[in-house]
Amino acid sequence: MASSNTTPPNPDQLSPLPGVQRLITTHNDSGLATFHSATPGQWKHLTEAMAFNVIYTSSVTPPNLNADADIQAHESLISSGKLGLVNPHGSVCRMVDFAPLTPESKLQPVMHRTQSLDYGIVVAGEIQLELDSGEKRIMRVGDVAVQRGTMHAWRNTSSTEWARMVFVLIESEKVNAGGKQLGTDLEGAPEELRDGLKGEHK
Repeated sequence: MASSNTTPPNPDQLSPLPGVQRLITTHNDSGLATFHSATPGQWKHLTEAMAFNVIYTSSVTPPNLNADADIQAHESLISSGKLGLVNPHGSVCRMVDFAPLTPESKLQPVMHRTQSLDYGIVVAGEIQLELDSGEKRIMRVGDVAVQRGTMHAWRNTSSTEWARMVFVLIESEKVNAGGKQLGTDLEGAPEELRDGLKGEHK
């Protein structure tokens, strides 16, 4: 029987979901694998209904793993406060917690697009993925969305329970569709959310 995760929430976590631990590996002087670090999740509250936890980033492709160059690059990027939703020339692994929603909730899901190839995995709760065509699909724990530069919105289907997803975003070329060149589009988001998404670590 699978054990349930009873890890207390991280100190700065918005949701009551289990806390997160990030493990990073490296090599010792003998070339054997070893643990570089183990750190609790560090959460950024974008609104009262959504929080981000950046797990890791890479800033070049392919990444340079020698002499921990990628770790240094990640720490430098986070410290700079310049990381947006997508990391140019690289990738972002990010955890997102979604608050329960009701019709009366102040902040509703927002249609948006990023210039990236995204893998989105539901790890807690249930999420509805909606596209600008009006199509909708329900995602449950273990389901994966491959988001290919399309306009979309994520909605927690519960009015009482939080939901959580893990995303990996990889910068892509702009998409040509419908006679248009499509890039990042956050214009439908409220100003407070839009500013946070463009530079979540300022």
